Amino acid sequence: MSEPASISSGIAERYAAALFSLSKEEGALDTLERDVDDLAQALSDSDELSELIHSPVYSRDTQSAAIGAVAEKMGLSTPVRNTLALMASKRRLFVLPALIAQLRDMIAEEKGEVTADVTSAVELTDAQRSALADTLKSKVGRDVKLNTKVDAGLIGGLVVRVGSKMIDTSIRSKLASLQNAMKEVG
Repeated sequence: MSEPASISSGIAERYAAALFSLSKEEGALDTLERDVDDLAQALSDSDELSELIHSPVYSRDTQSAAIGAVAEKMGLSTPVRNTLALMASKRRLFVLPALIAQLRDMIAEEKGEVTADVTSAVELTDAQRSALADTLKSKVGRDVKLNTKVDAGLIGGLVVRVGSKMIDTSIRSKLASLQNAMKEVG
């Protein structure tokens, strides 16, 4: 792991541990999980929010005001809002993606789940999500929570990551394999 990634990970771990511990004491892990999912979705959907947390151009006050307004508008819980405000005041919002990942892992561990990152060529239906979760549960032996995203570049199929294991059934990867095989023949 590179040094900046290691530093970000260490910062995120401390914030995540504190927020997780506080939420667990208050019996609000379900609320925390909802907030984390909402934040992840907002970061994924909004280029402006992503720019706000990563760009050094914005002042500490601007970041604090903006993230406070976003948290208020999203209806995030008080502990999450306070954590975001503290991160903004310390110029640590850049670790928000790592914080989200860390919190997801901690919540999943607490619930006895594993998280699977699923990338598909098209949005999965609820039935497909359920069938995939059931299939992965039978293979892993634990409940599986799916984090899905769409990448039209896959053409078709799925890329599934569970822990350190990856299953790539995408058309893009099959075409790349075929292309390599054709190069070896010719």
